[in-house]
Amino acid sequence: MADTVPDSWRAALEPALALPESRRLGGWLRAEEERGATIYPPKGTRLRALELTPLDQVKVVILGQDPYHGPGQAHGLCFSVPDGVQVPPSLVNIYKELESDLGVARRGTGNLEHWARQGVLLLNTSLTVEAAKAGSHAGKGWEAITDAAVAAVAERAAPSVFILWGSHARKKALNVPQLAQSKRHLVLSSAHPSPLSAHAGFFGSRPFSKTNAFLSEAGRGPIDW
Repeated sequence: MADTVPDSWRAALEPALALPESRRLGGWLRAEEERGATIYPPKGTRLRALELTPLDQVKVVILGQDPYHGPGQAHGLCFSVPDGVQVPPSLVNIYKELESDLGVARRGTGNLEHWARQGVLLLNTSLTVEAAKAGSHAGKGWEAITDAAVAAVAERAAPSVFILWGSHARKKALNVPQLAQSKRHLVLSSAHPSPLSAHAGFFGSRPFSKTNAFLSEAGRGPIDW
């Protein structure tokens, strides 16, 4: 794995990084690039979620599946795209729910770095994907690393919120024993914000106000969404 793990996460992730599947990941990615595969996001941004949100500052975890697989979209944060890139449909629906829930006007950019810098860990299960091939890097070794990141947050004494949109996120998070067995964190689950499922329980779920109420009660301070 070419990207360097940020210092705040290193100790928590070292055991996972030493696993055989994690060690194979770097070589596999290099081989894919050598054969000419286009991989998103580019090197240097694949651990962006961990860089922007140090472990000791995490208040909220939002779990995605894998990065966007179109050119210029993925930049290391789930659901987020760089400034100037069209806001993807799922994020459009996230903004709609945010406006309905907290009255926050829809933003013209899909860049969610301002969330990440406040303690919202925007983590995908797989941190890379091949261009135009959704899910293509599933099962290649990222899961052990991102499971360890979820576990590291769940093990902390500070109460945090885990927002799980869709069955993949629920399965991912609740398969981590440290979270499934914890009583101090808030777990919010609903349908995925995709246009295919948003009307099946995402709209009206009010995750943003529930998150802020919990964080305020815990003395951790709300997120400025």
